[in-house]
Amino acid sequence: MDIAVVDDEKAIREHICGLVEEQQPESRIEAYATGEELLTSGKRFDIVFLDIQMEGMNGIEAARSLREKNANLGVGDTVLVFVTGIRDYVFDAFDLYAFQYLLKPIDEDKFAEVLERAVREAAKKKERRVLFIKSRNLTLDQSEILYIESRAKKVEIHTKGAAQAIEIYAAMDELEGQLGENFYRCHRAYIVNMDCITEYDGESITLTNGDRVYLTKKKYGEFVKAYMWHLQNGGVSSV
Repeated sequence: MDIAVVDDEKAIREHICGLVEEQQPESRIEAYATGEELLTSGKRFDIVFLDIQMEGMNGIEAARSLREKNANLGVGDTVLVFVTGIRDYVFDAFDLYAFQYLLKPIDEDKFAEVLERAVREAAKKKERRVLFIKSRNLTLDQSEILYIESRAKKVEIHTKGAAQAIEIYAAMDELEGQLGENFYRCHRAYIVNMDCITEYDGESITLTNGDRVYLTKKKYGEFVKAYMWHLQNGGVSSV
């Protein structure tokens, strides 16, 4: 589970991150001081704990931008939990389909209950993820993707059972940001679906269709850790 904590007060960020880590130790947690940092990170999160009163872009504005971004990319909505010291924004939060509205100071028992429910909700949303190709108005089930390959200014999406790859104009960084945690950027020119890996060594990864893609040597250790984490958390092994 990928979880973001956004609050301009360091002590509160660290407190929330600590509570999340205690309850969901296998989750990947990122902390941001502003809504702008969250949006420019390019990362997709399953759950976001978002302060409302922040300097610059407030939490309501950040949530609205996040919802619009997800809609444009064709990816599932993030589970939003607002955390604030005042009640005045509660109706704005509901307009953005917020999952919960927590008041500061944080009640740890209430937080634990909300996080447990948020994780269940996020798991439902992750059951079927899609990749939306805006330039072609094309929607692909992410589970059908074997790997993505960059070729100059074009990108080829290799899918299960297809004789030819789908060719589009797109940036690898943009696609990587849309894809779920089943995918790994093993080389600047390749992103692989870890459910479709049959073999790997220090230089390459073999997919279920027999294709081999490059694995950057300096990423080998990181890849092995990511792949083992993937398998331990419900991923499919084809090795």
